[in-house]
Amino acid sequence: MTELQFAISIGLLAGLSSGLIYLGLGRIRRSETIEQRLERLSASAHPTEEAELSAPLSERVFKPWLRKQVQALGRLAPMKNIDKLQRKLMQAGYPRGLRVLDFFGTKLLMAMGLATASWYLSAWANSPLSRALAVSVGLAVAGFILPDLWLSRRVHARQSEIARALPDALDMLTVCVDAGAGLSSAMLRISQKWDNALGFEFGKAVAEINIGMTRREALEGMAERTGVSDMRSFVAVLVQADQFGLSIAKVLHSQSEQLRLRRWQRAEEEAHKVPLKLLFPLVFMIFPAMLGVSLGPSLPLLLQVMRDLASG
Repeated sequence: MTELQFAISIGLLAGLSSGLIYLGLGRIRRSETIEQRLERLSASAHPTEEAELSAPLSERVFKPWLRKQVQALGRLAPMKNIDKLQRKLMQAGYPRGLRVLDFFGTKLLMAMGLATASWYLSAWANSPLSRALAVSVGLAVAGFILPDLWLSRRVHARQSEIARALPDALDMLTVCVDAGAGLSSAMLRISQKWDNALGFEFGKAVAEINIGMTRREALEGMAERTGVSDMRSFVAVLVQADQFGLSIAKVLHSQSEQLRLRRWQRAEEEAHKVPLKLLFPLVFMIFPAMLGVSLGPSLPLLLQVMRDLASG
């Protein structure tokens, strides 16, 4: 380790220590008052002290402490993309209970952790300073971007799950409404029977209606939370039918037929993309292996013939 690398390492450790001390002092200053703790315990499902102490140590101590540190790091992030990130987290269903500050803090923590680990590994391997800085910066950028890629994949997976389940859900809604149930009761029945993202959204919409929101507000909030185009069109048709007094059963029948047709069209579109997706592995992986197997045994004979022709 060179003197410059040693000095930079000491500076990084000093900065990290100062930051942890500042966060610890802030945690002491923002200690929970008795009134706040009583309010938190009374709002929980098990408000007694014995129930709180029965939880594992990691749930009572380490996880809340880590969450507060991650949120403190998240407050250092720029605030211009808060709305966009909030919408993506909402469409992903808030995976692992992550909120905006949690996600920003995780991004910063991954970037700092990867950069620090890379720096000390480079120093241990006596790598040149320029290479160590380049690798550390590259890993820091990767650590900052990887959570965004993971969140985008979660959003896409959840939206695909909702889009695939929506036609079947409309069929069940149609059956329940034809049997005499109301729309809210039918949605509640689906949420109780289905353990997927669409069932969760139906249950949340029914809960919002029960606490005083109008059906229009609850349905539009469900469409906004999912971000699925089919769900938006379905909600728009339901809202218009509710405004003009149309039959919900007829609307559900027509919407279920249209969504089944769209699902069939999407399946055909994906099937037409298969040959194009197979082109790369065929050309670069399968064809060379087939040529090697078929022409490999004859290569020595061909080389011998070419050498005889060249010498003759």
